Amino acid sequence: MKISVELTLSPLQADFETPIINFIKRLRDSKFTVLENPLSTQIYGDYDQLMPFLTQEIKRSFSEVDISVLQMKVVKTDRSDYEPSF
Repeated sequence: MKISVELTLSPLQADFETPIINFIKRLRDSKFTVLENPLSTQIYGDYDQLMPFLTQEIKRSFSEVDISVLQMKVVKTDRSDYEPSF
């Protein structure tokens, strides 16, 4: 099944940008479709492949900082080709 995942990583430290940049670069280097905006990053793919990848990368990102918050939304469909109709 195809899914769309929206991620917002928020390291709670003075140098918060470096862990975010590293996380996004690893997502970009994956085989999945990745779209970004100033507030979040979206990644799209097959559930059985994408979720283990995200579990690994979230754990890796958490290990880089003392405290971090990750907000994640998962939608059961691939919305990567969404275009507004208005």
